Amino acid sequence: MNDMIKRQRGLSMVELLVVLLIGSFLIIGITQVYLDNKRSYAFQQSQANNLDNGRFATLMLNQYLGKAGYRRDPSQLVEFAFPAMKAKDDCQDFKAGHAVTGFATDKGEGKGTGFCIRYQPQVSGELDCQGTASDVEYDEAFKSPSSNDLIVLAFKYEPDDTDLSEGSLLCKSLNAANPQYGELLTGIADLRLDFGVGSADVLEKEVTTFVPQADWTSASGAIRSLRYSLLLASKENQRDSNDSKVLTDWLANAPAATKTRLENADKKRLYQVANSIQTVRNFMP
Repeated sequence: MNDMIKRQRGLSMVELLVVLLIGSFLIIGITQVYLDNKRSYAFQQSQANNLDNGRFATLMLNQYLGKAGYRRDPSQLVEFAFPAMKAKDDCQDFKAGHAVTGFATDKGEGKGTGFCIRYQPQVSGELDCQGTASDVEYDEAFKSPSSNDLIVLAFKYEPDDTDLSEGSLLCKSLNAANPQYGELLTGIADLRLDFGVGSADVLEKEVTTFVPQADWTSASGAIRSLRYSLLLASKENQRDSNDSKVLTDWLANAPAATKTRLENADKKRLYQVANSIQTVRNFMP
């Protein structure tokens, strides 16, 4: 019996508990490393998405703003290339020679944040922002199109009050029989627009002041440049702290209603600001 007892081998209860304790610490450590890496990956992906959205938004907006005021025949006077046009849909009226006009606001004819542009088609069948081809066909170089052939586009920002990452920029062509907005991009928490204006004389190519889009009317003067700022937002719960310097700086100059909307829907999102100033063709030196 004594020999049998001496030949027994194995772990004691104390040794087993020590092994389990050490294993638990290792598992907890590995799990924490995994969670930290996952959080870091989500943070970097959210920031990368904001940066990509910002680059795409500025590229697209600058591309369309670069077309505003385009004349296929440089010898054609801007007043004839862009005749006066009455307010239509969400666009305020275009004065003769003007290529950009304000969006109807809550203070006036309608509601919304945005702007409208017009330009002559550069090539036959040129596509608008919704992919619809123009009916204009050119059979000779530098041919001046009719004033009825102008491409007129309206750009509108549509916020989402509950999910800031779902705010979107919309566009529609006023050349369509029944204009309907189509989505260009999402992820925009807020949009600010300022119009650079100067003398009422289209030959005076100088910006003297910037007017907020909500305050601009056709009496403010021709829009010679457009300054915009986009606040891009990620999905919620992507940052650890309660404060975001980007959001705080943005709220410092935000209207009361916008400030309330952004603060209520913040939910620890990541933010990025993209901005640019574009001069209007034929309205600057």
